[in-house]
Amino acid sequence: MRAVRYERFGPPDVLTIDRVPVPDPGPGEVLVRVHAASVGGGETEIRAGSLRRVMGSRMPRGLGVDFSGRVSGVGPGVDPARVGEEVLGILPHMGFGSTADFVAVPQERVVAAPAGLDPAGAAALPASGTTVLTALVAKARLREGERLLVRGASGGVGSTAVQVGRALGAHVTGLAGRRNLDWVRDLGAHEVFDHRETGPADLGRFDVVLDVVGSEPGAYRRLRAPGGRYLPLAIDPRRPLRSTADTLWSAAVDRRRVLPFSNNPSREDLTELVRYVESGRLVPVVDEVFPVERVREAHRRVEKGGLRGKVVVAMGEDPGPQG
Repeated sequence: MRAVRYERFGPPDVLTIDRVPVPDPGPGEVLVRVHAASVGGGETEIRAGSLRRVMGSRMPRGLGVDFSGRVSGVGPGVDPARVGEEVLGILPHMGFGSTADFVAVPQERVVAAPAGLDPAGAAALPASGTTVLTALVAKARLREGERLLVRGASGGVGSTAVQVGRALGAHVTGLAGRRNLDWVRDLGAHEVFDHRETGPADLGRFDVVLDVVGSEPGAYRRLRAPGGRYLPLAIDPRRPLRSTADTLWSAAVDRRRVLPFSNNPSREDLTELVRYVESGRLVPVVDEVFPVERVREAHRRVEKGGLRGKVVVAMGEDPGPQG
């Protein structure tokens, strides 16, 4: 089968489409024929090597953590009736490699995809959607009428947070690039500001600050109102160790108001995400879809910035060995 991998850190050109064996599903696992996989916001920094001192340097590395597809096989202990099910899912915690023709994953990491949703939309959901639900519902306990600031409001996580925040009854303020301001407002934000022209000092106070950018964490933590909560969902790739240490220290001294976490969703989390989509409270947003043969272009698109939702890689049909 095909799998996108890289054997050294560097620009998008290090990405290759390799031939590797199709995995065998083990006990409690399903084998999924992948239709599409999303490009996570931090994956370009990982591939470039910016986070090697945080995440290590082991090679080769796969690409992608979430996916949509169809169950094509099951391991021992899994109901054979799942074969043929259209699903969306996410790899085990800190795993990469969903940008491939097949993945073998624990059955609790996949759920039935919402009816009528195309593969790209389904692939854009699992990582961003469960991250936002964990952040706003489980961690921050965002309540109706509270003020929510979403920093990085137009990307995959940010665009999801704007919609979920609005669905929870919060007053949503979004920070994004100028060309995306009206678009973020249409997603449900009550107020939007250009992040290049509006600094932290211009924003006022918020009950919940969701930070998907990671730079200047101290300035954005100070935007919390009394009882406010700050959720750092990114670290500064220019200073990864310092940024990580700052987050951990802040959480240690203010553990009720600084709420970092590493997303590791359960089956129930994925099921709740599907409910949000099926009820119309959340619409997956796809910036652009690239065929797997253009995966390097997909990474360049993410690096360019100014995204509206997620970049997705479509696997298509395997043409077989070429030569």
